[in-house]
Amino acid sequence: MPYIPDHLKYTDEHEWVRTEADGTMSVGITDHAQNTLGDIVFLELPRVGTQVRAGDAIGIVESVKAASDLYSPLTGEVTEVNADALDTPEEVNSDPYDSWLFKIKPARGASTGDLLDAAAYKKLVG
Repeated sequence: MPYIPDHLKYTDEHEWVRTEADGTMSVGITDHAQNTLGDIVFLELPRVGTQVRAGDAIGIVESVKAASDLYSPLTGEVTEVNADALDTPEEVNSDPYDSWLFKIKPARGASTGDLLDAAAYKKLVG
């Protein structure tokens, strides 16, 4: 069973979401996702300032096995991307919950209410 921290929210597409003190949302891929993909070799992340909608494909995670889309978990604006992850994408494999990929400032009315809690995500990946 992959590691699934209780304090995060999750998407059906295997992203995790953490609410930061300033109200932004950090987003990364789950342990299950990095395990399934294998060794990650390249990341394509959205540009800072990009307006995103929940469910939009906004980036790509490439591994030695496959390429997989990254989806926005909520509507808002990309405020930051993790330059360290771009430079060393293999770090996502070693610590997926410390290796956030981008941050979103949620649009007015956007929330994480539709996302999965840890228990629901555990059922999803079973």
